[in-house]
Amino acid sequence: MIQRLNIAMISIHSCPLAVLGGKDTGGMNVYVREVAAELARRGHSVDIYTKAHQPEHGPPINLGRNVRIIHLDTGADEDMPKLAIYDYIHKLTEVAENFRKYNQLQYDLIHSHYWLSGLIGQQLQSLWQMPQAVMFHTLGAIKNNLGIGEPEPDLRIESEREVIRSCQRIVASTPGELQNLVKLYDATPEKIAVIPCGVNLNLFQPVDRKLARSELGLDHQKLILFVGRMDPLKGLEQLLMALAHMDGEKPPMLLIVGGDGQSRSQMKAALEMVGRLHIEERVKFFGSVAQSRLPLFYSAADVCAIPSYYESFGMVALESLACGTPIVATDVGGMKNIVRNSEMGRIVNDNSPTNLAAEISVLIDLPKDASTVKARQDNIADFSWTAIADKVLQEYYRIIGD
Repeated sequence: MIQRLNIAMISIHSCPLAVLGGKDTGGMNVYVREVAAELARRGHSVDIYTKAHQPEHGPPINLGRNVRIIHLDTGADEDMPKLAIYDYIHKLTEVAENFRKYNQLQYDLIHSHYWLSGLIGQQLQSLWQMPQAVMFHTLGAIKNNLGIGEPEPDLRIESEREVIRSCQRIVASTPGELQNLVKLYDATPEKIAVIPCGVNLNLFQPVDRKLARSELGLDHQKLILFVGRMDPLKGLEQLLMALAHMDGEKPPMLLIVGGDGQSRSQMKAALEMVGRLHIEERVKFFGSVAQSRLPLFYSAADVCAIPSYYESFGMVALESLACGTPIVATDVGGMKNIVRNSEMGRIVNDNSPTNLAAEISVLIDLPKDASTVKARQDNIADFSWTAIADKVLQEYYRIIGD
């Protein structure tokens, strides 16, 4: 008899309902939403705890059968900076416990996402006397080692160490992340399960290129796509310089999907760089886009560029390939596991503009016919969220049995 689980999932700083591409929204939001939905389809119940935010959502919100989002009110500014949430860890824990007691809920385990959630999970695992699994999605020590963007505070690094010591299982998305957890945080290898991220193969499917371009108001010149937050770690500046290297009678256009009201300074810097490089007519910013519309962008593009300095995994690569569009990516996250052959795309050793421009120029002129599109889809079939959720569930049963 398969045990039906009641799972408390914590995604405290970023609501799964948030529009993707913002300052604090991205792959983690998708991961939480998709894994929860898959677990619910198997009959398990998932409550996702997140911080209340603007615009307000009253708790709880049903995402579907067996999945709820519970917004925890701190009584403070609900749009506080991410790091400021640390001062409300005890308050958020208290509100979560009050909700549980009032509704007479019983959980089997906690699955926390990101270090702030892990701290709340740490308190709840002691209060509720149950195991906690943690997925960090990004690690502060790696960001600081790269030295790009604002440095992460010691508070984050030490908190990550604390959560690593106290939790029962860590889910890492790549073997490289496992190695970094062991090397940089003295994590016990036996505590870590490597499970890749996934892709919604029902949503991310090819759309006729002409139809996609017509829907987006684009012409028939070659198109490069960038999807991601306005964050220095995403390497957008390198891609803009690479675009300046690619000329010709009708040079390619770059479509940029991502950025929101909290990314104004990064957006301003990108626009200023576009002006300095004199590529204003070749760059189009779309801002944050609903996930349901992303297949149009992937299908319209000839190549998707992922010039990141750091990715915990790189779900954009899976989404692009599921829509039949090849990628050019730096050797980060799970790219080597995703790009298994030349039909999938190219991996560059670094994100120098010349390297990016050279590889993009090769791929952008290759035919995007039915056979290559299908080959790309077939090559990532084992990254379905169904397959990923099965692996996550196996770890749940293991830690409950420990």
